[in-house]
Amino acid sequence: MKKLSMDELERLSLEEYKEVKKSPIVIVLDNIRSLNNVGSAFRTGDAFRIKKIYLCGITGTPPHRDIQKTALGATDSVEWSYSESTVEAINSLKKEGYKICALEQVDQSIFLNEFQPSQDDKIALVFGNEVFGVEEEVLQACDHVLEIPQLGTKHSLNISVTLGIAVWDLMVKLKQF
Repeated sequence: MKKLSMDELERLSLEEYKEVKKSPIVIVLDNIRSLNNVGSAFRTGDAFRIKKIYLCGITGTPPHRDIQKTALGATDSVEWSYSESTVEAINSLKKEGYKICALEQVDQSIFLNEFQPSQDDKIALVFGNEVFGVEEEVLQACDHVLEIPQLGTKHSLNISVTLGIAVWDLMVKLKQF
């Protein structure tokens, strides 16, 4: 066993990445206060070729050194836009045929492992503020609310961890590998 070199990984160039077909997943960040979490969303988005990231409300936007610290250049490869209103961004995505899925703990949430999208679904994953979660009016605009089951004493995971788990799970279910 040996660790692969950068050449052996055969990663796409920035130009190739921009031209290649993207996964049917977009990320919506609802009032994320940590620029490190924003950067992490970009880096995960690049890794899984998500189509776009929607930065909403107080969520910071590139260019910013704290975003770049964790994004490691992914702000150049992943398409993004800013919207003052998360609900407006979601309504626009609905018109484009996206199923809107928030990651949150609510009384009628669906455990992520039990959620089964159709193979032709386009999915927008909504992630909320680190303290307050996804805003109530945003939850009401969603088609589904997904929850990652947890067994410990803490009531939530960091957004970057939740985002990675959720995107990976949906990439597998949508047969994107």
